[in-house]
Amino acid sequence: MSSEAGAEGIRPGRSAARLDAVDRAIIAELLRDGRISVRALAERVHVSRANAYARLTRLTDEGVITGFTAELAPHKAGLGTSAYVSVTIEQNSWRSVSARLQDTPYVEHFAMVGGDYDVLALVRAPDNEALRHVVLERIQDIPGVRATRTWLVFDEARGRGAQWESWDD
Repeated sequence: MSSEAGAEGIRPGRSAARLDAVDRAIIAELLRDGRISVRALAERVHVSRANAYARLTRLTDEGVITGFTAELAPHKAGLGTSAYVSVTIEQNSWRSVSARLQDTPYVEHFAMVGGDYDVLALVRAPDNEALRHVVLERIQDIPGVRATRTWLVFDEARGRGAQWESWDD
């Protein structure tokens, strides 16, 4: 099997265009500090400011970088209760359930998953009463939702994630 990239720059067995070492270094720096200036970014990854700007624009235009955001400490921001909610849905209802979950207050993230459940959602709410309302009166009222199960989060930590600087080309 050939390891050559196809017309879109995608190698067989990969689902995305290949990123070179400079692209990965840019991503790593932005993950460390999303407020970094283009000038400082260029200095850190050892490219010209024009090159850094062009690459940043390309990575954004191609959808590799989908946005820039602040990270919050949920408890300090008034969201004292966090829970993972698994959702079992009717077959072929993902699109409509997904659209409704996007508009549900306090649902921070959700994904279609394989296994015993169909959807896993992270809900961050001010308190247990608000969490109860989200799960029992908002999520369970979505057409296509068959069942939910809720796990309270007692503590959480961030993992290392991908090591962008050390991937081989």
